[in-house]
Order: sequence, then C-alpha cells, then structure tokens
Amino acid sequence: MTSSISPSTVSSATVSPGPSVGRRELLRLSLGGLTLPSLLSARATAKTSVAGDRTAVILVWLQGGASHLETYDPKPLSGSAYRGPYDPIATQTPGMRICELLPHHAKVSNRFSLLRSMVHTGFCHQQGTQQLLTGHPVRILKQKPDHPDLFSIVHRLRRSAYSGLPNYVGVNPVPYAGAAYLGPAYEPFAVTGDPNGSGFQVPNIGLSDKQKLARMRERIGLRRSLDRLSRDADQYHQMKALDEFETQALDVLTGPAAKRAFDLDKETPATRDRYGRNRWGQQALLARRLVESGVDLVTTTFNGSLCGRVGNWDDHAVNHNVFEGLKHRCPFYDQAVAALIEDLFERGLDRRVMVVVTGEFGRTPKISHVASSGKGVASAPKGTVQPGRDHWPRATSILFAGGGITPGQVIGATDTRGEDATDRIVGRDDFLATIYRHLGIDSDHLALADFAGRPIPVIRNGTPIQELTAPG
Repeated sequence: MTSSISPSTVSSATVSPGPSVGRRELLRLSLGGLTLPSLLSARATAKTSVAGDRTAVILVWLQGGASHLETYDPKPLSGSAYRGPYDPIATQTPGMRICELLPHHAKVSNRFSLLRSMVHTGFCHQQGTQQLLTGHPVRILKQKPDHPDLFSIVHRLRRSAYSGLPNYVGVNPVPYAGAAYLGPAYEPFAVTGDPNGSGFQVPNIGLSDKQKLARMRERIGLRRSLDRLSRDADQYHQMKALDEFETQALDVLTGPAAKRAFDLDKETPATRDRYGRNRWGQQALLARRLVESGVDLVTTTFNGSLCGRVGNWDDHAVNHNVFEGLKHRCPFYDQAVAALIEDLFERGLDRRVMVVVTGEFGRTPKISHVASSGKGVASAPKGTVQPGRDHWPRATSILFAGGGITPGQVIGATDTRGEDATDRIVGRDDFLATIYRHLGIDSDHLALADFAGRPIPVIRNGTPIQELTAPG
C-alpha cells in the first residue's frame, strides 16, 4: 500500500504537499499555525535544559484501549465473571508476571518497567486520548482537542535549525490528538500506510532536481500570495516564520537525510525479520530508524488490518470475541515491542530514547456478553453471544523503557479484579510530567497562550513518576 501525507497534518516538514493540497489551502494552513501570538510567547516562556545528545521519545499507541488484564496486569484469582482464559507467566524480573500472550516481553522485562495504576476520567476514545496526551479534563467528544498534545508542544519548543529531518513524525499518527491553537504547523509529519507493503513509500521525499525546481516555483507563488495579504496583519513575523518553515521543509523534501531515514531497505533482512514482517513490526523498526537518525518525537499507532474485523484494540463484545482478537493480535504486538526495546539497548540508544507503550485506557474487568443482531456488527453471525471488555479509564497499564529510567520495576497496583488502582495512583499530569522531564522541558513553569491570549499551563498538578527517575 502506498502511503500518503494527510492535508490535515501539514507540519514544518510538509509545507510542500502532495497533489491533493492546493496552494490556497497550504497558505491557509501555514498562516493558521504561524501567526498566532501564542507561538511567539511559547518560545519565550519555555525553559529547556537538554544536556548532550537531544533526547527522544517513541510512543507506541494502542488505539482503542488494550486490556490491561490480558497484557501487563493479569488477575488469575478474579473469578469467572472477570477472568479471561489466559494465564500469567513469569518474566526475567522477580515478582513481575504478565499475560502468557507476551512471551517476548517476558524475556526482556529487565529492560522495561510497568506502571499499573494510571487513572483518568475519559471514558470514550476521544476523551481518553485527549486527557492522557493533553492533561486537560476533557469531557466533550471532539475529533480534535481544544488543547495541544505534549508532542505538538515539544515540537514547537524544540524545533531547531535545519537538520534535514522532520522533528516530529507520526507513523500512522495518533487519532484524536493534535496541535489545537498552536496551529497545523506543529502537527506531525504524517506517514500513513503499511511499511511492510511492497509499494510503501513516503511521498515527496527525495525529490529530483526537476521536482525541486517545481517546488521552488510554487514557493515563489506562495510568497507573492503573502505579499497581497492585509497590511493589518503582523507581516514581519508571518514572513520570518514562513521563511523558516518553507526553507526547512524544502530541505527535508530534497535532501538525502530524510530519504535515508525512511528507507527500510537499508536494514538487513535479519533485522526486519526480528521485528516481524508485518505492519506493526515494520512500523516499530521505522520508529527506531527515525530516532537513530535524529528525529526527536515519533508516534506510531498499532491499528489496521492486523486486528481483524475491527481495526483497533476496541474489544467490545459487539465487535468481536475479545479473547480470540487478543490471541490473534498479541503475537505481532509482542514481537514488535520486544524487538524495539532490545534494539535500542543494543545500539546504545537506551538513555537518549524513551519508549512509552499505552492506549487511551484499559478494559472493563467484568466480562460483557452480547447477542449479535447481524446488523452493524463487526463480526459473528446473527444471534452470536461472545465475550468482550468495554472502556475502563479507572485502571490503565503503561510500559516505559529506555530514557535512562530504572528498569525491572512494577509501579503501582490494582485490586484483585483489576477494577481500581489501589497503590501509587498516577494521574495524567504525572504521566505528562515524566515525559516532559525526559525531553528537557520545565513543564512546571510553562504556559501557552490560547486563541484568546490567556496563559494555559501545560500541566497543573503533575509530578514526574519518581520511581522512573534515571539513576545516577
């Protein structure tokens, strides 16, 4: 499958769009992201302290919300109304037991830590995603957030001079997240499609000289359009920002660095096999290639055809048999995540790069059942009764690896059924503060101006998860 860059995710790396985005739309998107006073004040307000190599984050996003019970927090004594068919297994880490569907994880448990006590109040996919990634108590269902997510904020604050690479890449970007009032310039460079497909490519990367000339001509036309804008606007800042925006984008599209970073054929067959010759495995491998090449922020969403009839981890009974779905899905997931963690350590990237694996929430500990109506049901014939688990933000498990953190820990706990966190409860701001700290952002003293010019704190009451503090 050939990938495409969505017009809605134009960033500083995608100013030269594919053929589906016209110059007028590009102009609108560019100015929407680059003329806001909040962008200028954010840079002045932000305090960063990145020592040595620039730190990086890979977020593996399990869209739909993975069951904590069938992954990182099994509950073998919960009773038949709650317990699934899979047993817990021992790992390399004493006292850490995980679901038997994750044997590769078990072998590398000494290189990651598990948080079992993440709690928020977002019961739907939009709310859960936006609460976890923005820190705000979102209660209304919206396709895009009112507040920027942490990756868009860091992209804005850490954008540097030309490196030949986009600073923030979404390999099948996280749904329902976004840059909000920062503007589309701070959305990810979006790479969609299946990296394991024979026809996979990233459009516009590695342009020929003829194509480069065409882009330059388009840029001149865009500049002339800007010159005709109302003089009431702050044109100095517009022109200066767009100059930087355009120049970096053109360099990315025409330079060799991005073409090389996105080229999975540069990897040995053995390495590609190690991650798994499937969509998720190759997405994880591409994420590693990107951070190794110098990209700071990578998100990759594990959804799509690997999940069966339902294209994500949303394991309601009306969608499919939750346990059959997990049995089908977890081998691909298990291999890809374990390979990513091992590879980062073997390449000496484990202090610079933090891996975070989560979805928007966990799943209901009590198993639900539904009789299929045969209409609008993703799987099973009419009259089928099958098990499922529904949305559950009261207990979410999150995996952390790399970033120099202390590995081999289990942080927090839930009750015997996995319904509620009972020990070391962690909130959404604590989660964000942990990632901001790794990225060198002083989130305690950072506020961004919204559309009305009001300063909005990036986090309100968050404290980095102390158990994950890098030793020494």
